[in-house]
Amino acid sequence: MANENQFRLKTKFIATRNVKEYRETIPVLVNEDDVVLEIGCEWGTTTQILAKHCKEVIGTDISPECIERARGYSSDIRFEVLDGFDVRSALDFGKQFTKIYIDISGMSGYRSLLDVIALLMMYATILRPEAIIVKSGSLKQFAYNCVAWRIEDTQAKDKDQNKEC
Repeated sequence: MANENQFRLKTKFIATRNVKEYRETIPVLVNEDDVVLEIGCEWGTTTQILAKHCKEVIGTDISPECIERARGYSSDIRFEVLDGFDVRSALDFGKQFTKIYIDISGMSGYRSLLDVIALLMMYATILRPEAIIVKSGSLKQFAYNCVAWRIEDTQAKDKDQNKEC
């Protein structure tokens, strides 16, 4: 059952289709005061880019092997093993994340769209970042086709049509 609190989140969701778009958001959306969590960092390539634009970044991945490799490439950046679906464990980092970047393989298909939305809502509800940037082609396509309903829009349209008569 829905309640009004779930609709009061201020987190912005930015959907990107591919790695290029995902990384293009960094200089536009991330600033020197941001504390960023990256979920699905793999070897830390995007985490390195994020680190150049923010105050602090933590790169995470479910694979211990990927985290070890990322640490080998960038010993000055914090990397941790984290299952991206274990949102409560992200609280254990003890940080107030202002931005969250999510690049989890398998999140781009339409069959996973509900999982993506559920994951975004969990992070928004629990960590309350300013923005969550996610690499998901299906979410981007879905968002592109969405229009938030507002009765005022239809009333304005009706008013304009009445003027034409």
